[in-house]
Amino acid sequence: MSSLDAPTRCVIADDERLMREQLRARLLEVWPELQIVAEARNGSEAVALVAEHKPELVFLDIRMPGLTGVEAARQIAQMEVEDDELLPQIVFITAYDQYAVEAFEQGVADYVLKPAERDRLAVTVERIKKRLAAREAGSALGAGEPQPLQQLLHKLAAQGAPAGGAPQHLQWIQATVGQSIQMIAIDEVLFFISDEKYTRVQTATVEALIRKPIKELVDELDPHKFWQIHRSTLVNANAISQVTRDFRGRQIVTVKGRNDKLEVSRSYVGLFKGM
Repeated sequence: MSSLDAPTRCVIADDERLMREQLRARLLEVWPELQIVAEARNGSEAVALVAEHKPELVFLDIRMPGLTGVEAARQIAQMEVEDDELLPQIVFITAYDQYAVEAFEQGVADYVLKPAERDRLAVTVERIKKRLAAREAGSALGAGEPQPLQQLLHKLAAQGAPAGGAPQHLQWIQATVGQSIQMIAIDEVLFFISDEKYTRVQTATVEALIRKPIKELVDELDPHKFWQIHRSTLVNANAISQVTRDFRGRQIVTVKGRNDKLEVSRSYVGLFKGM
């Protein structure tokens, strides 16, 4: 696709704009010569942009709407290329270690965990540079790459990345804090409370707002970690300090380190049997 004298071209794909911006910024910090020629919001766009730009490197979020990162990688790996071209290197962006470890052990694809940390990304960049140099030199690594990559992608798809198998739960949430947008780790959230328009996201230090309703969050969060105690309230089970009854006999959840009192509706009193 390009000689060693030409800059390496890259396409990045993630359905979260903030994640794309962060990855682009971190990549350019650790690899200033890299040319990010296009950004995709989903797997289908990624496949189309790779076909158009023919980059040497593609970063694919594993979990994207429509066509997943694994499905997009399978289509990219099946693309027809000219005699003097090679398929791009694949790097998966993932919040799920079970997929990432498999890719890493196979040695034909790399991964970065969300959010991309600078030091970890620097390791990935060095690996990619070595692979690209080896391919340009016509080494066995470059020549034998497509088949093991296809085998890896087939295995990942069979395992259910992310569809099928065990459900994959939300790990990060993009929320409005004042005039800015921040990425908040789900494990840091104490509780969610919705009104008609917004959902309040409360951590120990931050109060943020999102537009996602509770009924959608229920489907995306781990039910063992986040308990629905009201049609408008989800609470992190690890954040519950005690459950008491008020003068009306209603169950009230107290959150660790906070003065918030969260009411348990009658539909969910079974969560705290014996009280």
